[in-house]
Amino acid sequence: MTTKREQTRERLLASALELFRSEGYDATSVAEIARAAGVTEMTFFRYFPSKQSLLVDDPYDPLIGEAISRQPTHLDPLTRAARGIRDGWRSLPEPSGDEVRSRLRIVAATPSLRATLTRGSAETEAVIAEALTTDETPHRTAQIAASAVMSALSTALLQWSVTDSEPLGSAIEAAADLLEDRHG
Repeated sequence: MTTKREQTRERLLASALELFRSEGYDATSVAEIARAAGVTEMTFFRYFPSKQSLLVDDPYDPLIGEAISRQPTHLDPLTRAARGIRDGWRSLPEPSGDEVRSRLRIVAATPSLRATLTRGSAETEAVIAEALTTDETPHRTAQIAASAVMSALSTALLQWSVTDSEPLGSAIEAAADLLEDRHG
């Protein structure tokens, strides 16, 4: 059973996505989103810190970091990251693929959002690098591996966003498979 708070958040996101698709991201204001969702602008900002956060917030960074940290340190950093991401992903209920696909398509088509997406990816990359850094894996090596992992995930997700049939997990699994199966 969803709470009133979850319903309001879902209504704001659905209203925003509809307006972004019909009017464009840059032409849509927070006031219009709030009005379409039947709430005030103040309520909007209780749920989302900015209009951009509707599309690019990533609440999964702590989960990714923890899942990677739990991987055996004798494995190479790319394998540890791939397995950690796969384990973290599999521990979550799968989000609505249509919603994620729609969000990614809007981001890909909106130049003003690309910098925000890049910033978010850099934050995730830092979490991955920190989780990979151990006595066996110096920070420099961990940073390089984290960059490769984020590139693979980003490419897989953007490619997935232009499909209409595959589940979201297929993109994440494809990136993890490639990262883990480099020797075969």
